[in-house]
Amino acid sequence: MCPRMRRQRLKGRRQRSFLWFLLFLPLLPIFPFSFSFPLFLPAAAQTMQDRKVEGDRLLQVGMQQYQIRQFEAALSSWQQALQIYRDIKDRYGEGNALSNLGLAYYFLDDYDKMVAYHQQALVISRETKDRHSEGTLLNYLGSAYQSLGDYSKAIEYYEQSLAIAQEIKDRQGEGDALSNLGLVYKNLANYGKAIEYYKQSLAIAQEIKNRKRQGDNLGKLGSVYGALGDAARAIKYHEQSLAIARAIKDRQGEGIALSNLGNVYYELSNYRIAIEYHQQSLAITREIKDRWGEKVALANLGSIHDALGRYSKAIEYYQQSLIIAREIKDRQSEGNILNNLGLALFNSGNLALAEKVLFDSILVLEAIRQRVGSNDTNKVSIFELQAVAYRTLQQVLIAQKKTNAALEIAEEGRARAFVELLTQRLADRNQLSAANLPTTAPLALQQIQQIAKVENATLVQYSILFNEFKIQGKQEWRESEIYIWVIPPTGEITFRKADLKSLWQQQNSSLVDVVVQSRMAMGARGRADVEVTLSPEFLKQQQEQQTRNLKQLHGLLIQPIADLLPRDPNQHVIFIPQYELFLVPFPALLDVNNKSLIEQHTILTAPSIQVLELTRQQRQAIQTSTANIQNALVVGNPVMPKVVTQVGKTPVQLSDLPGAKREALAIAGLLKTKAITGAEATESAIAQQMPQARIIHLATHGLLDDTKGLGVPGAIALAPVGNNQLNDGLLTSDEILDMKLNAELVVLSACDTGRGEITGDGVIGLSRSLITAGVPSIVVSLWKVPDDSTAFLMTEFYKNLSTTNDKAQALRQAMLAAKQKYSDPLHWAAFTLIGEAE
Repeated sequence: MCPRMRRQRLKGRRQRSFLWFLLFLPLLPIFPFSFSFPLFLPAAAQTMQDRKVEGDRLLQVGMQQYQIRQFEAALSSWQQALQIYRDIKDRYGEGNALSNLGLAYYFLDDYDKMVAYHQQALVISRETKDRHSEGTLLNYLGSAYQSLGDYSKAIEYYEQSLAIAQEIKDRQGEGDALSNLGLVYKNLANYGKAIEYYKQSLAIAQEIKNRKRQGDNLGKLGSVYGALGDAARAIKYHEQSLAIARAIKDRQGEGIALSNLGNVYYELSNYRIAIEYHQQSLAITREIKDRWGEKVALANLGSIHDALGRYSKAIEYYQQSLIIAREIKDRQSEGNILNNLGLALFNSGNLALAEKVLFDSILVLEAIRQRVGSNDTNKVSIFELQAVAYRTLQQVLIAQKKTNAALEIAEEGRARAFVELLTQRLADRNQLSAANLPTTAPLALQQIQQIAKVENATLVQYSILFNEFKIQGKQEWRESEIYIWVIPPTGEITFRKADLKSLWQQQNSSLVDVVVQSRMAMGARGRADVEVTLSPEFLKQQQEQQTRNLKQLHGLLIQPIADLLPRDPNQHVIFIPQYELFLVPFPALLDVNNKSLIEQHTILTAPSIQVLELTRQQRQAIQTSTANIQNALVVGNPVMPKVVTQVGKTPVQLSDLPGAKREALAIAGLLKTKAITGAEATESAIAQQMPQARIIHLATHGLLDDTKGLGVPGAIALAPVGNNQLNDGLLTSDEILDMKLNAELVVLSACDTGRGEITGDGVIGLSRSLITAGVPSIVVSLWKVPDDSTAFLMTEFYKNLSTTNDKAQALRQAMLAAKQKYSDPLHWAAFTLIGEAE
């Protein structure tokens, strides 16, 4: 059984509107605290008491500065207070200063510092056995990780905070933790769970008669229903939130509710009403001197005028919003507003200024990304924001006929976190000093050309672009074009593009719809899934649909560049996909003569050109440092574990794979080793042997989910050891990420091992983890592969590999042999080679 990947579809309006939301981060001294007053004391004690009074005063001054969003000033006051509290060994005062410093850094988007300060305060709360403060700080830490996009860690902290609040009967704290959990699940698009948590938090707010929290939760429920496309319910909840804010004279809450109503009407294309609501929100923010809220209202108004084609007005609003973002040092908003401003300038025809502004947006967001430390998950999350600016900048450059510059930006705008992670791992493997670390700087044009030459391959880089155009009479923001660059070994660079608007206008379909339909038409099943008898008529319909889809994808992706690809089928073509293109079965694409791409070309893929260069360096490092490692590790059909893919679900027993065992035994004979099967193939035993293997072949089940909640999806099923732990027997992507492997080739002869979570940084899953662990060449599958045909294809692959060092050619010949025996692409087109061919 191979669970389906949670598919991220890039759809909806352009990513430029600011939607307000509130994490529950109350500012207050969270430790038991009272402000001090001078007493008649001995001189030494009086000096200490004076110091405490000064610390308390600075703490209170910082709170006043914080409440009017003067975060830099608040930091200065609290840093001084912290030093005083430490000097006089006042642990409660120290804890409060640390906690408040963390909150200030939260609003300055410096989440690493927020975490550092709150972790220190958490230590104090536990030392003093202050459970209330401990729960509050855990809530704060959850908010930090949520902002970084590390949702599994955010959920962990929020659940700990919730448990403490329930234990000490802190109903307010319980409601806040529940609401923040709701926000995490909303960000994960688990809207049912989000609604459940928000409603629980709302019930608590009603019980304790906290009207402000009632309004906040109603607004959050409105935002969920808005995300679900249920505008009527969204409006109802936002109007209830607005009514409460007005009843309790909460002007800030009123402004937020008005803004959220404006955003709903914006999504409904009712721009007149949307403008009215945002104008009212803007007036309130100015009245109460809420500069952050004023920035949001101005940006939202800019988005509406942009959608209306009133570009000069949109530019004016964006520029006003940008001034405030810079004034209050809100760097993330600054980056987003610059992107929106760049888009408006592009639409207005001011290409030169649009180019400059978009470069500025990328630089601002890059500065934020570099501040989040070495955590890969956090860097990927921030990079998702940059990806929007990179896409728009490519359009601006192409409009100016700067096609080569656009290629540099297209390459820079993918896999940045992956490049940094790989570079660091290479440095660690080679024990390089800081002075000799490989550069992570984006590639220049000459470097891209040199990589094509060194790889002796034709590189094909795809980039998916978005624009606004009419679909069934309505303006929509959708995928509009694919940009394609072709770089042969000789270095000439050619730019082509393919139109996607016709998909929407003629079929009301997206590119991802076509990709998914092509896979569904194949009837892709998992290893050992039960065969279902289908009528001849149905099979004929499926075959016809499959052929149409594969020809359509060929027309979009290959036909525009067919004349640029090598004529010699033995020459390598390396595809650099983006987003849903990672799921395309390139070998099976059909031209107008029904000839498959694998018959014409030897195919590889890579997450980016720069990652390709790094896998080449990995191969060289392995050849240099591990020449004595020659053994192979072959695993097939282990005793299958029971797995839980979602918390609270019943464990599912994975099915036996007799074909995988036959495959492993045959391949082990070719590689002159012993296959490890059945109960011997435990997770612990295999993980221990993997670093000592030159070739690793795993024939078993693959899973797509983040089965252990570690933040990296994907796992390989191995035999459980019986420790009663959750998902005992699964070797996860996260665990592989931390390995140091010396294999030059890993073959995952399992279902869906090439898939995972698709992001602007590439596919997050097993393939990324294996490359990071040091493997330069990986063979993975793009769908659930049938048992018998996979065993045949893999045996052919290793037979071919015994006569050539060219892994790509060995895989191509194996596919062609399997195609002769099993005509349906389901059986032979699933596997792809990522990384190095030799």
